[in-house]
Amino acid sequence: MRKVVVNTTPLISLHKIGKLDLLQKLYGSVYIPHGVYEELSVGSKYNFLETIDFILIKKINNREAKKLFKTSLHKGEVEVMILTEEIKADLCIIDDLLARKYAQYLGLKITGTIGILLKAKEKNYISYMKPLLDSLIENNIYVDKHLYLKVLEIAQEKE
Repeated sequence: MRKVVVNTTPLISLHKIGKLDLLQKLYGSVYIPHGVYEELSVGSKYNFLETIDFILIKKINNREAKKLFKTSLHKGEVEVMILTEEIKADLCIIDDLLARKYAQYLGLKITGTIGILLKAKEKNYISYMKPLLDSLIENNIYVDKHLYLKVLEIAQEKE
């Protein structure tokens, strides 16, 4: 299986729509840095990690590397990129646009929540994208209208 590192927002988004299990189906197990674990557990209403065994928590080794990132990124996003490089992960799952730009600059292979859903449809783990996109929106996860339409086109679904 591929090594995959996941950020906070994709975990929350997939959890909100009841599709967190797609990560396990697609990748077996996934890594999160300790910073993501803290974002999801310390004072968070999304403390669901304790019941999930396919999410592996790993501390980053290079704490000095965090200083190289602008402060406009969250701790979890920075640690996801550092951990991706440290463990030589094949994929980084991150949604924030600025963080994605940094990850691309670093040469990391990235996808996001919607990319996971598209991959799951390709593998026949889900039947339809539209209800899941609608559920993301209903759960206050921002999905750009243009992206929404493009995803439905890619998934060969009508609006």
